[in-house]
Amino acid sequence: GINAEYGMFKLPQFYALGSVLVVVASGGLGLIGVAKPLMSEVFSGAMPGIVTASFASSFILMLSAGNLTGRIAWATLSDKIGRPATFHLFAFGSVAIYASLPTIIQQVIQNQSAGSLMAFCGLSVAAISMFGGVYSILPAYESDLFGTKYVGANHGKMLLFSSTAAILGPSTFLALRSMSEKAAITDLVGKIDPAAFLEKFGSDVSMVDKLVEAKTVTVAKLMEIAPSGVRDPTPFLYDTSFYSIAAAISLGAVAHLMIKPVNPKWYEKVEPTISEIKKD
Repeated sequence: GINAEYGMFKLPQFYALGSVLVVVASGGLGLIGVAKPLMSEVFSGAMPGIVTASFASSFILMLSAGNLTGRIAWATLSDKIGRPATFHLFAFGSVAIYASLPTIIQQVIQNQSAGSLMAFCGLSVAAISMFGGVYSILPAYESDLFGTKYVGANHGKMLLFSSTAAILGPSTFLALRSMSEKAAITDLVGKIDPAAFLEKFGSDVSMVDKLVEAKTVTVAKLMEIAPSGVRDPTPFLYDTSFYSIAAAISLGAVAHLMIKPVNPKWYEKVEPTISEIKKD
């Protein structure tokens, strides 16, 4: 095995595998973190009869079931096709899923399609199943790459990337959503009559930044005085988050393609036992 104390941090395979863990886990943790408000903000306006508070709660339960099922199903599949092939599926499959979600959201909003809504839920569950599968298969993959002797210590080192994902995932989703919201407010203000803005909020348009910080101006309130025909940007505030995580995972997928077997020089040298020396 490769000594966790001296060898792991010198191996490019360690960082390549860790990069896949960071991006896939960031996407999964980010999606789980915003699941309930996302469902309400994005779909409740277009399909209020279906997307209720209880439906949003059920969506969280579906994600939890996907996490649990993925840990079992993907581990079983990896025993048949191998850990590298399974991680390729995680990386490239996650890219396809997250990149397609904004298009599916648009279809739901435009067509009020229950089928598209179910597709969104199904793909989200699939993404979370891959998130769970990464954690399920990771120790075995580490054993394949780095040997079995120090697998516990090696896995502890790998969890540094998991901690990074726990911080980056939810915070990135929320930060990108906030940026999208500010951009949407700026766009809406440009389309609204300044006199109507002054009447609604009691302040000039030039004060919009301070009003946004005070939560006085929101997208919903601006839509009340927006000209007819202006599209409500609320359902699309998470699009940037989905595209960004898809781009990040694509980089992780490329890194995973570069993983090669570890050079034997990094493995511990096995000293012969006394009995083996006597036999010689």
